Amino acid sequence: MTNLSTAHSERIAFIGGGNMASAIIGGLIRRGLLVGQIQVVEPWAEQRARLQAQWDIQAHEAPGASLSAATLVVWAVKPQVFREAALPVRVHARQALHLSVAAGIRSESIAQWLESQRVVRAMPNTPALIGKGITALFARVGVTAAERLVIEGVVQTTGDFLWLADETQLDAVTALSGSGPAYVFYFIEAMIQAGTDMGLSRAQAHQLAVATFVGASALAQDSSEPPEVLRARVTSKGGTTYAALSSLDEDQVRQHFIRAMQAARQRASEMGDEFGSSQA
Repeated sequence: MTNLSTAHSERIAFIGGGNMASAIIGGLIRRGLLVGQIQVVEPWAEQRARLQAQWDIQAHEAPGASLSAATLVVWAVKPQVFREAALPVRVHARQALHLSVAAGIRSESIAQWLESQRVVRAMPNTPALIGKGITALFARVGVTAAERLVIEGVVQTTGDFLWLADETQLDAVTALSGSGPAYVFYFIEAMIQAGTDMGLSRAQAHQLAVATFVGASALAQDSSEPPEVLRARVTSKGGTTYAALSSLDEDQVRQHFIRAMQAARQRASEMGDEFGSSQA
């Protein structure tokens, strides 16, 4: 991993200053990057004020000549505005390495808009906000091995990462881990509702549901056994867990859940077509 505390030559610019940018900025500062090495372009005044108040960071309403000092530009904009945001930035950032965390926008489109092949696409997820994220990465051929290490040093401030050799896999990653936290929250909501329906207080049901997900996830992470074995260990035929899982199977919850993630993958692909026109 790149030692950010000694990487004094690094100058990182963020285009967009929302939650994901904030997660990365916070991680970088905790790892030793100086505030003066970071700048943000964020059109919303309220968001600029928040960034400046939290970290005393340079936050600009629009891109300008200061971007010419950036060695890395992190794109944290909404997919539908990426192209519009890219055109005024490329004038000032031709020398920079580019890291995009925008869902769906393919690296080919980004490379054409920015007139650079030094592009890495990333699909993080919201646990990055507390340093518990997982990010999948894809680099275009113009990205060097040394530049990959720079990207790793940035991404590791928010959690784990893995590299992909095939960019099309990022659509599946978007469906699985990118959107995945929402699925977990969805099931936690259902468990809380069930708990309250069965007589627990909402606070009790919330504590039990969240702790169960945290504990089961930690067990799955630490165990050398696959999830199906861990599940079987909790499921005695004729017991309470067996009754619950049998009900889920009767309702084809597994099949519906898989279909839901396939819908998310399809939408990620559609976004690349919808918002990723290669026209300059």
